[in-house]
Amino acid sequence: MDFVQVETTAPLTLEIPQISLPPTVLSPTSRIPKDAIRTSLKASTADSVLAAVYSLGTGGILLSNFLVELGASPVVFGMLCSIPMLVNLIQPLGAYLSERSTSRFQYSLRTHGIGRLLWLALVIGIVGVSLGAINTHQLVILTLLIVLFSNLLGGLGTASWLSWVAMIVPRRLRGRYFGTRNSAANLTNLVCVPMAGLAVSHWYGGTLQGYGVVLLISIVLGIAGLGCQYFQVDMNPQSQNTYYENSTQTSEIQPEVTKDESSEVAQSIHLPQNQLANSVWKNSNFLRFLMYFSFWNLAVNLSAPFFNLYMLDTLDLDVSYVTIYNSLQAGATLLMLILWGKLADKIGNRPILICIGILVAATPLLWLGIGANRLDIWLWLPLLHILAGGTWAAIDLCSNNIQLAIAPIKNQSIYFAIAAAVAGGSGALGATIGSFIVQFAQFGGLLGLFALSSLFRLAALVPLVFVKEPERG
Repeated sequence: MDFVQVETTAPLTLEIPQISLPPTVLSPTSRIPKDAIRTSLKASTADSVLAAVYSLGTGGILLSNFLVELGASPVVFGMLCSIPMLVNLIQPLGAYLSERSTSRFQYSLRTHGIGRLLWLALVIGIVGVSLGAINTHQLVILTLLIVLFSNLLGGLGTASWLSWVAMIVPRRLRGRYFGTRNSAANLTNLVCVPMAGLAVSHWYGGTLQGYGVVLLISIVLGIAGLGCQYFQVDMNPQSQNTYYENSTQTSEIQPEVTKDESSEVAQSIHLPQNQLANSVWKNSNFLRFLMYFSFWNLAVNLSAPFFNLYMLDTLDLDVSYVTIYNSLQAGATLLMLILWGKLADKIGNRPILICIGILVAATPLLWLGIGANRLDIWLWLPLLHILAGGTWAAIDLCSNNIQLAIAPIKNQSIYFAIAAAVAGGSGALGATIGSFIVQFAQFGGLLGLFALSSLFRLAALVPLVFVKEPERG
């Protein structure tokens, strides 16, 4: 389906607070052995698989169906999608705090770990509804509060995690590695989402209890996978920020810097922290990317939260059908990610974002003729999800890669946080606007919203034409 998931756009790699620290915290000036890099990449891939299991219970179609069963309004669905994006506004604060820590690993423990454990409160809430202690309206409010606070904690740690991975993964391998990593996560979704959907829809105690069981299993498996981050080579953010003052960029783990970037980075090295904002404003290429990223997220999220609602509510499809569609989407993503990764390494990310972006912009228009007849249920809806899986694989992968390439090494996580905050705020605005448009029949309801989103997506691609992608190493 043509929508982005409500979870945090960067994969959440977490850790158990009780685990002891890795024996060594390396600075970026240290040359990391190849074996350590391989171990780190394997650990990150394993973490993405277990994070996918956690995410299927705490977001996506299962959470949407859970709210439909509770009788939630379209505004609630708009909030469900907008909250994870809106809390990205806190990412600059999270990046600021992370840059003053001495360990990416430790900082991740203090942010993401608690966020996952908060979902246990929803399991307790479902038990409360079954016992009659609370009503469904209170459970909807509890769900939104958990989504809010868990994503706030995630927002504090996401930029730090992305900066950590950027320092570990060699630039020349980013497309292939993230393609493989994301493929592993999508393979997990391909297998687990239909199983979870069938379990929820056929649970003997009802769909609410079924979701509670699946949610609990997802949390347990997610927590069990938190230890993967322990095997990643840790980084000291303070050493990363002073890297260019002490050595040249010879480490294999460092992203290459182009000639256009090198003078900008060299100038920013000696800037005091309170002048960082000025260096960001002078980075015209980064600002052009921000313009594209913000407009694109607003346009996408005008309609993104409502495709599941359209199938579950308007078309009145069983959740097991929708989970099968999502699995087809995950399968298409799985098949295409490695191809997009290799292609991005060869021709760059910007050409792919522009070409595939046009196709993604047109996709909501294909929903206008979808109904509840057999032909649409068994042919057109599966084809739409397969198309969405292949195209969004390119968009997500290349958006991440071009952001890694554009952001300077100096205070890198702060650049990532600014991009996430701007995109999150605009995406939340889009979801909020969309939820109110749906309420008014004179604007065409859901189908009118899909058409409007398509036009906005096309317009959002214009700033991307002027973004310069640094040379690839």
